[in-house]
Amino acid sequence: MTEATATDLRSIPFQTADGGTATLADYSDQVVLVVNVASKCGLTPQYEQLEQLQRAYADRGFTVLGFPCNQFMGQEPGSIDEILEYCSMTWGVSFPVFDKVKVNGGKAAPLYKALKEADDVEGKGGRIQWNFEKFVLTPTGEVHRFRPNTKPDDPAIVEVIEENLPR
Repeated sequence: MTEATATDLRSIPFQTADGGTATLADYSDQVVLVVNVASKCGLTPQYEQLEQLQRAYADRGFTVLGFPCNQFMGQEPGSIDEILEYCSMTWGVSFPVFDKVKVNGGKAAPLYKALKEADDVEGKGGRIQWNFEKFVLTPTGEVHRFRPNTKPDDPAIVEVIEENLPR
């Protein structure tokens, strides 16, 4: 992504779980991991590693931002209140979880329309493949994309986080 696109990315509004509005600018001084999540997916255990990252790095300028998505085989069917309760009770999630979004298609959330422009490590961008696709955004505006099967604690993700934490 170019600097201009990264700046534009920070200004895109999205809905909080309680009906408010936020943008990535609210987290501009942090390393942010944006991930589309689902409660009934084979990859759902990744919540555990996401929470471990949150706990390990939150005090150093990092946060996970979870966006529930029901676009992949209906694997996130609950209401936002049900999703928040599940995340808290099952995985002890302390990171922000936002309102449900669509990540692909004509009704994709504007944030995801912009994020999909980023290429992964193989140089491929485009559609979100499945639940738990990850985007690490640095305070300088870089976007690093990791596909769903890349676990949140994968060394490549941890390296990007650690190299970009505010000093």
